[in-house]
Amino acid sequence: MIYTYRHIIDFLKKKKYKYFLGIIVLIIVDGLQLITPQILKAFTNSITNSTLSKETLWIYPTMILIIASGIAVSRYLWRILIITSSRELEFWLRNKLFKHIESLDQSFFNKNKTGDLMAHATNDLSAVKMAFGPGIVMVVDAVFLSIMTIFVMATNLNLKLTLLALLPMPIITITVGFIGKIIQQRFKSVQESFSNLSEKVQESFSGIRVVKSFSQEKYDLDDFNSYNMANLKSNMKLVKLFGAMHPLITLISTISLLIILTYGSKMVIEQTMTLGDFVAFISYIEILTWPMMAIGFVVNVLQRGIASMKRINVLLDSESNIIDSAEEAIENIDIEFKNLTFKYPNTDINILDNINLTIPAGTSIGILGRTGSGKTTIINLLTRLYQVDNNMIFIGNKDFLSYSTKNIRNLFGIVPQDNFLFSTSIESNIAFSNSITADQEKIKSTANISQIDEEIQGFPDGFETLLGERGINLSGGQKQRISIARALYKQPKILILDDSLSAVDTDTEERILQHLKTELASRTAIVISHRISTLKNLDAIAVLDEGKIIEYGTHNELIQNDGLYYDIYKKQLIEKALQEEE
Repeated sequence: MIYTYRHIIDFLKKKKYKYFLGIIVLIIVDGLQLITPQILKAFTNSITNSTLSKETLWIYPTMILIIASGIAVSRYLWRILIITSSRELEFWLRNKLFKHIESLDQSFFNKNKTGDLMAHATNDLSAVKMAFGPGIVMVVDAVFLSIMTIFVMATNLNLKLTLLALLPMPIITITVGFIGKIIQQRFKSVQESFSNLSEKVQESFSGIRVVKSFSQEKYDLDDFNSYNMANLKSNMKLVKLFGAMHPLITLISTISLLIILTYGSKMVIEQTMTLGDFVAFISYIEILTWPMMAIGFVVNVLQRGIASMKRINVLLDSESNIIDSAEEAIENIDIEFKNLTFKYPNTDINILDNINLTIPAGTSIGILGRTGSGKTTIINLLTRLYQVDNNMIFIGNKDFLSYSTKNIRNLFGIVPQDNFLFSTSIESNIAFSNSITADQEKIKSTANISQIDEEIQGFPDGFETLLGERGINLSGGQKQRISIARALYKQPKILILDDSLSAVDTDTEERILQHLKTELASRTAIVISHRISTLKNLDAIAVLDEGKIIEYGTHNELIQNDGLYYDIYKKQLIEKALQEEE
């Protein structure tokens, strides 16, 4: 049990006094509840003994009112102490989980679905919160209230009747222990089905344009229904099991009550027990019913909490494959690849094979190649999204693994292939690298360089225009150009453009390249593209094929080689000529 909750030990140590005080107050509430039956006992006996007078009548309701007030105040206090702490735990653990997931490398996200991670951050955290909130309350009630009630019944009322009333109670413990294990298994199934459902919903809504364009709404709905039905079935299995537990405990408590009514009435008639004792005994049995029921509830809550915590532990135990180093300033940004070889995790195919390439600081280099040749992989390794072996990539004649990941990534401004934009304003997207103190002039300047400023100004809200999910209300070309502006705003020492002009027409591409000349001249630039028109004016071009550099040189040198570069160049010239004829 302790090992399961190892990742929240720090929080529990920090809040131990708050939890301890809450439990003490809860025990006080339990103790106060035991006084009321004693007042009823005294009141009943005074009636039967004809000792109750008008002058003393007010004493009993006043005492009950005082006790009730004490219980009300104490219940408020333990709720503030325990339930608030459980909410703080949820907040703390969610932050810890989010921070940890952000620190993991790209291979983790390749293996884990978004919907599953969302389920961990919602349902699983909620279950852990319940275990350390209501769960603790029910444990204390189940233990202390049961023990104190039974002790008072046995010592202050009638031991024999107490033992008879408790005869059915062990059945509860045995039943709950058996059902609890099944509950944990079924709750794990519930969480997994919810993860699958969340992933399906997220995928469908993100890809809604594709679904509609292929007229697959009915198929997508049927697919969603299957996930929804699986979620329903797993929940119903859990509900049926838990639903049987509550009536069972109530039935056992009722059997105890029947024993008291039958045997206790006989004792009152035989005058071996006073009517006051009998009334108090029934009151104590009613009090005892809740902790007996709490046993069933607490097993359900704790088993859910354990199942969820185990799922969260899998994430928190995951470690990044990226080995970080101490922070050290990077002065020289010459880049060199030496025999760079790489294969993605769980694969046996080399995506890159003995890549040797030098990129002096301040120069621009283009990378061209067929799809799957390893172009983007080079960028992924250079920006430390995946772990690479030692002495394969150097920055400033030093193995770049000796620098911290943060310092390495701070060198780069990247325009990735997918052009991900956030659901916020265009201004915030461009100033993403420092959105807290956004520079308005710099935002407009970088938007002008990427040839998107006029289109933004044409929107009703200009740069304050709010974007939909992933920038869904923009065209592909607009998203690319905003991504370029975002990378330029950072003013990086090394600018990387990964096929970032593929969605714009050739005229717009030409204007962007003209404006980028100054930017490319003032910093190191790595440009990946399928278009030779994008690469031809760079200092050098590397041609990749099946993970190897097969050609390297300037545009004119590669044309004269009559190799793959020249073949692509001829095809693109023909395509351009055909487009002009149209």
